[in-house]
Amino acid sequence: MTTGKLGVLLRRPGQGRPAFLELFFDLVFVLAFFRLSQQLLEHLSWTGTFQTLVLLLPVLAVWISTARLLDAFDPQHPLVQLLAMPIMFGTLLMAAATPEAFGRKGLVFAGAYLTVRLGGLAVAIFFLRGHEAQPSAVRLLFWVGMATVPWIAGGLLTGWVRGALWVTAAVMEYAGIALGFPTPRLGRSGERRLEVVVSEEHTAERYQQFFIIALGEPILVTGLTFGSGEFGADRSAAALLAFATTALLWRIYIHRAGALLAGAMTMAPNPRRVAVLTIYSHMIMVAGIVTIAVGDELLITHPLGHPNPAWTAVILAGPALFLAGRATFEYAVFGRVSAPRVIGALALVALTPAMRPLPLLAVATTAALILAGVAVADMLRTRRLPSEQPSPSR
Repeated sequence: MTTGKLGVLLRRPGQGRPAFLELFFDLVFVLAFFRLSQQLLEHLSWTGTFQTLVLLLPVLAVWISTARLLDAFDPQHPLVQLLAMPIMFGTLLMAAATPEAFGRKGLVFAGAYLTVRLGGLAVAIFFLRGHEAQPSAVRLLFWVGMATVPWIAGGLLTGWVRGALWVTAAVMEYAGIALGFPTPRLGRSGERRLEVVVSEEHTAERYQQFFIIALGEPILVTGLTFGSGEFGADRSAAALLAFATTALLWRIYIHRAGALLAGAMTMAPNPRRVAVLTIYSHMIMVAGIVTIAVGDELLITHPLGHPNPAWTAVILAGPALFLAGRATFEYAVFGRVSAPRVIGALALVALTPAMRPLPLLAVATTAALILAGVAVADMLRTRRLPSEQPSPSR
């Protein structure tokens, strides 16, 4: 493998553990997820849900692309640290513009996103001269470049047209991940290897850390909402239930697949397939966590209040999305999906109409009990198969 004249900037195989720079970069996503949950809370409708999803997709794309970038470069090098700061600030600007991204700050949001993405990829291509990972960065630049037109056009236009253009741009980028970013003269990314990954352990640990950052969102919302009112019995029970739900999400995530991702990437016949499924599964799980944070705020604010169908749907939809994403993640690592995850997600959806007349405390308790059932089923499976190893599908 050649590294070019600037090979001193590249991460060496021995530098597998995440660095302080990467952990520092993740902090900006605490704000991003908080702003997204507030966006959904303030626009709790089908239109608001759609808009929040459209905004979540580019936020996740920034993390994914930057994680790949920092996997290739030495995070201890001062120049790499300096180059990471504009990406971090651009993400901060995106988060700040989120509440009015579908209003007067649409162009700010789109402009910040494209500056981060295109700028980061241009820098990567320059510094990866002679490195085998450079074609991968060129492919990404080509696909993000194609999405630039709908991103900018959407920022200039308003209403449903902006949403249609932005979702088209986001779908283009995420479709590129599944297709291997086919690019003129370069073809698709190789299926049998990952050009950028220096250490599978590092990549797996980065996803674990990002998931923990996402879990900080419901913790933050729970603390802020509970602390803003009286510590009555009903609100205290709601806060405890919200915290217990977050703890269950953590427990279900780390069980087996969350701990064995590195092994699955190492032994997979098709590591790119594992990588793609891992990206999509975390996207779904993070969408579920953002939704759960909204449900936590509603739960603590109105634990025994008059039920609202939209509130009930949010409280049950968040855990259902998480379980769907976690099932996809399990398939990436083991090539199969355990029944409790599927049953749990379907039960949450099926129970939604019946739970509408009940107070939110009862609805959230039902969701927590279903998550607890999945966690118990995981524990029983561990006792039955204590040494199960990753077995990703071909």
